[in-house]
Amino acid sequence: MISETLDIVRPMVEAGHALAVMGNHELNALAFHTAHPTDSGNHLRPHNEKNARQHAETVRQLSADAMEAALSWFRTLPLWLDLDGLRVVHACWDDARMAAINGPISDAFLQEACLPEGSLFEPVEAILKGKQIRLPPGTAFRDKDGHERSLARAKWYEPPEGHTFGSYAMASEPIESEAPLPDEVLATAAPYPADEKPVFVGHYWLSGPAPSLLRSNVACVDWSVARGGFLCSYRWDGEQTLSPEKFVWTR
Repeated sequence: MISETLDIVRPMVEAGHALAVMGNHELNALAFHTAHPTDSGNHLRPHNEKNARQHAETVRQLSADAMEAALSWFRTLPLWLDLDGLRVVHACWDDARMAAINGPISDAFLQEACLPEGSLFEPVEAILKGKQIRLPPGTAFRDKDGHERSLARAKWYEPPEGHTFGSYAMASEPIESEAPLPDEVLATAAPYPADEKPVFVGHYWLSGPAPSLLRSNVACVDWSVARGGFLCSYRWDGEQTLSPEKFVWTR
């Protein structure tokens, strides 16, 4: 599926028939194959068991030449699109964090974006992987791979006031916590304005009997097709207020 996706999408983009943005998996692949600047023999994304397992299917499907070509193409992908009437980003739209990101995606950019001490690490993490909140002590959930997590993705698009940890978290399983959000979450939130143009995201592996909107101007089109969900898109016709009836999907 990885090689087939590249074979379909890349020619469409290069011919001017489609647009694409960088996702966290593309960034991770670049980091996995980019040498660490100071730790000789290692890479920006360590080749530990977890990371190697996540990247194994890509390595299996792509020859060495195909991998090199894919990585070169990934470097050309924008981190977001701000178009007439709509926006596209992999995980989170945040103007302040986007203002801190510039580049081409060079080795120097990847170092700043992929090493925890890098100046671009936090903003790129938020844009491509989503904002996170640390759950109260003793509260955790299991992600789609069964790993126990104490950090949860936040509903970055919503104002946090009045939310609890349980209602503000985007998690694969419900989080049972009625504790109010701490002041630092309230102070640093940047909810997506309701009067801004629609923004489309992926990343979150949503589930349900049919696609639904995150907000009236925020839509996610990742509905877990690789885990028994459905392949989803949204047919946008210029509307400011999105409609769940405009989702198109197949199982």
